[in-house]
Amino acid sequence: MRSGRGSGNPADGGSSSRVALAVNGVDHDLTLDNRTTLLDALRERLGLTGSKKGCDHGQCGSCTVLLDGRRVKSCLILAATLDGRQVTTVEGLAGPDALSPLQAAFVAHDAFQCGYCTPGQLCSARGMLDEVTRDWPSVVTDDLTAPVELTDAEVRERMSGNLCRCAAYPNIVTAIRAAAAAR
Repeated sequence: MRSGRGSGNPADGGSSSRVALAVNGVDHDLTLDNRTTLLDALRERLGLTGSKKGCDHGQCGSCTVLLDGRRVKSCLILAATLDGRQVTTVEGLAGPDALSPLQAAFVAHDAFQCGYCTPGQLCSARGMLDEVTRDWPSVVTDDLTAPVELTDAEVRERMSGNLCRCAAYPNIVTAIRAAAAAR
């Protein structure tokens, strides 16, 4: 169906699919047009507008979310392919009454200006810190056999897929390192 609300069966032309997603710990059963990106499903169907539509080509990172704990650009992934998966958006990083330590570090270190890229920066930083905890090397990791040392160069390399048009990069690096040190 053109409306994207079909059953996903051949009778409606197969243009829609049922997708079960756990988003920020809440289960959702959605019927979506097969062309719907994860970003559009989050924003338009679930009302989670923290993830931003920046370039719609995966180049800016403002749409970054965590998919099964790994960071992804939600504008590049078709939601129909994610049945049974878990998504965490910026809205799911904090508890009901307090900011996450990473969010608090962004505030404390003034790691945002206009704030448009901040949700993607935060989700990417959360995923990046988890990668470091698992000692996943990056292209700038010097010793592949030792635990990863979270230097400024490591943070910059790992966050390079997230652009900030206001150029708050030095404060973003400082905030991420502060959050990592507090872990």
